[in-house]
Amino acid sequence: MSKMPMRVLVTGGSGLVGKAIEHVVKNEGGKLEGEEWIFLSSKDGDLAAPMRRYLRHEPRSQRDNLRINDNVLQTAHEMDVSKVVSCLSSCIFPDKTEYPIDESMIHNGPPHDSNYGYSHAKRMIDVQNRAYFQQHGRRYTAVIPTNVFGPHDNFNIENGHVLSALMNKTYKAKKEGTSVTVCGSGNPRRQFTFSLDLGRLIIWVLREYKEIDPIILSVGEEDEVSIKEVEDMIASALEFAGEIHFDTMLGDGQLKKTASNAKLRSYLPDFTFTPLKEALKMTCDWFVANYDAART
Repeated sequence: MSKMPMRVLVTGGSGLVGKAIEHVVKNEGGKLEGEEWIFLSSKDGDLAAPMRRYLRHEPRSQRDNLRINDNVLQTAHEMDVSKVVSCLSSCIFPDKTEYPIDESMIHNGPPHDSNYGYSHAKRMIDVQNRAYFQQHGRRYTAVIPTNVFGPHDNFNIENGHVLSALMNKTYKAKKEGTSVTVCGSGNPRRQFTFSLDLGRLIIWVLREYKEIDPIILSVGEEDEVSIKEVEDMIASALEFAGEIHFDTMLGDGQLKKTASNAKLRSYLPDFTFTPLKEALKMTCDWFVANYDAART
């Protein structure tokens, strides 16, 4: 490893997490001497097709999660890739569980019905990582971020992440002089993680984290906030002075998904997360400045 350059391939390079990693690499000194970083988007390649195309710079377009998992990990093994860091989701945890959730609980029961297929596909990455280690000694691992937001997110009101959709909805209401209607009561509580913080942590995992077991990358339990609190912060960041309504006829979903970051803190006790208000302001500013090009 010391005599050969390290090539780091980042899939999903044009998305929320990929762009955050790219920012850290290019603008915060995240790239070390001798490293080559390659960022691929869904326009560049099909992760369900033979992965040799990527490693030979001949990618195409993306397909479903299960085939992606198998192709990426198996081809990484065949081509002697030393480390794979996969990104899971907090939706993989059991629907009925004790809180806070931690890394040991992933397989303790079925996930919520709203994400059943996707959640099981993501869980399989953990199963495969363990199998590759047991059979071949491969140190492939996974991270579990919670409610990531930031520049380059999907801001679509219908299918975007909750914070980014609320930003778009609030900005649109400001421009049109209308009120904002938020789905649900506003009571559900979540831990929101800024994408640039996640990018910094993923690079640390790539270089320093040696475990096969996944690790939750999230702000702490004490940073959990309600959807209502977040919408108030977004309104402030966008200088929206109109009325905000909460439509209680629409469901709230899971009221909480409190996750423990104790494992992360055992490794990085001094890591500083960007304060939520500051991160929301940065994201709102990016969204307004890039409105025409943003995914809306």
